[in-house]
Amino acid sequence: MESNIPQVKLGIIAVSRDCFVISLSQRRRSAIVAACAEKGLSLYEAQTTVENERDMLKAVAEVRSAGCNALVVFLGNFGPETPETLIARNFDGPVMYAAAAEGDGDLINGRGDAFCGMLNCSYNLGLRHLNAYIPEYPVGTAEDVAEMIVDFVPIARALIGVKDLKIITFGPRPQDFFACNAPIQGLYELGVEIEENSELDLLVSYKAHAGDPRIPGVCADMAAEMGEGKYYPDLLARMAQFELTLLDWAENHKGARKYVAFADKCWPAFPEAFGFEPCYVNSRLAARGIPVACEVDIYGALSEYIGACVSADAVTLLDINNSVPKSIYDADIAGKYDYKLTDTFMGFHCGNTPACKLCSDRAVKYQLIQHRLLEPKDSEPDFTRGTLEGDIAPGAITFYRLQCDSQGVLRAYVAQGEVLNVATRSFGGIGVFAIPEMGRFYRHVLIQKHYPHHGAVAFGHYGKALFEVFKFLGVGDISYNQPKSLPYPTENPFA
Repeated sequence: MESNIPQVKLGIIAVSRDCFVISLSQRRRSAIVAACAEKGLSLYEAQTTVENERDMLKAVAEVRSAGCNALVVFLGNFGPETPETLIARNFDGPVMYAAAAEGDGDLINGRGDAFCGMLNCSYNLGLRHLNAYIPEYPVGTAEDVAEMIVDFVPIARALIGVKDLKIITFGPRPQDFFACNAPIQGLYELGVEIEENSELDLLVSYKAHAGDPRIPGVCADMAAEMGEGKYYPDLLARMAQFELTLLDWAENHKGARKYVAFADKCWPAFPEAFGFEPCYVNSRLAARGIPVACEVDIYGALSEYIGACVSADAVTLLDINNSVPKSIYDADIAGKYDYKLTDTFMGFHCGNTPACKLCSDRAVKYQLIQHRLLEPKDSEPDFTRGTLEGDIAPGAITFYRLQCDSQGVLRAYVAQGEVLNVATRSFGGIGVFAIPEMGRFYRHVLIQKHYPHHGAVAFGHYGKALFEVFKFLGVGDISYNQPKSLPYPTENPFA
């Protein structure tokens, strides 16, 4: 997993206004480093304290030479406005700004006025059009700032990843699936590279991997992951060959970039041409931090990758698929969970959700819908086998998406909820999801703002970090599931 997800190495630089006592910033900086250590977080402490522009250049060089790829700029006192903001310009990575609260000394010689300095710092960043992460309340004690830094790590990880990401696609979007179509200009604005290929390119590469000596080892790993009776033995070699094809393509085509995500055409031609459905293989790559979005959903792949960086865990991409039948709601949800029927829905995809996020009865099966479409009626499934199916394990989730609309404008949504411990009685990789006020969110965000049916899922509550990532990336419209007390602009007050 780690090879496709950045490792964050944080540094901290203290700044000091030259008319304040420099030792105040230095002492407060060291206290933050100690507080981070108590939380198990390593933080490189730059010994250069910045009072002027030459100090700034020296401090930036110091953290670079230490291998830092993310940075905390700490105002231990009021701070020098120009040098402290130029750090963000000269350092090649995400930068967080925070300031010291008073209380660790007297208010004569021990007052730093960083509360005031933070205002001028922000103003100067704005004048220079420099982007930086500023916590919700960026002033605090050493322990407070250490908590802010802990929150900053997943944000920095995602920003580092996006900056060095290439999305590789195979095939055009499926007919009648224009919901997966969006301008790629938004990718370039984010600094994401894209490589678009034909399905034939993938097929040629797949055939070239026939007889690859690594195939038996991958087959054994697949069998061990699924367990006996939960996979098709005759299908393993084909799927292993495809997994190696994708992994080799990623390595050979990432070029100047460090990280890769895929968006692949998976139907209708794929299963017959390759001899299987790609879903299980896609799920295995996702579990390793290499998302493979279905149906050439480029922004789905980008969303998944951001979630993988934020959570440092496997993610998935699901259809916001079907309503929960009232009979299931009455039997298994009402009175047991504090959700309305309209707060619930089923998230589904054919079988791309990693095995580690499914219930224990998960198994490699066949794609029922594709079997109806592509294979003879009432026949035994053949090339439509290869999905990973089962109910998604219950637990906290974040449903989210970053999207480029038809006008080329980036927008996003984030909603936290959970997968309920309720049997779906259905097929595919599927779960019963509950998000507070989902019905209103569905109508006034997903429908009103023309979002596609695919949503990315992170397994845990990561709304705070995702919101900050999208904000840092310059997304101006970030929606969420607003409480009933806060109507949407398009919500009818008389309804």
